[in-house]
Amino acid sequence: MIEIDIETVPSGAVRILVVEDEILIRLMIADALRDLGGALVISAATADEAWEYLVAEHDRVDVVFTDHRMPGRLTGAQFAERIAEHYPDIPVIVTSAFYDGTEWQGPILPKPYDLDATVAMLIARAKQGRGES
Repeated sequence: MIEIDIETVPSGAVRILVVEDEILIRLMIADALRDLGGALVISAATADEAWEYLVAEHDRVDVVFTDHRMPGRLTGAQFAERIAEHYPDIPVIVTSAFYDGTEWQGPILPKPYDLDATVAMLIARAKQGRGES
């Protein structure tokens, strides 16, 4: 299920799609992005859900942050490849504790990651994609 919390986000906020099957990790990164970065967070538990959302709303996403190993048909790396093929203007960062580097050649953030540094990096990537500093 896609979750979007638009009530607490300022207009013009960067929009970050977070894809993570572990609910506590998903909530932690989403809360930090909202609290520390002022981002509009769209979250999904699987890459399949996220892909459906992205096909319908691709112009409403500034950056995608996805785990690699998740349930469903698509891995995070396969999802990232689809985004690169269909929406090359959307930056994608894949995160994983178990990644062999064969499916995705783009940015990989190893788990565990520093939450504050990750939030800052995601906000910066989203702003960079918008042409902001």
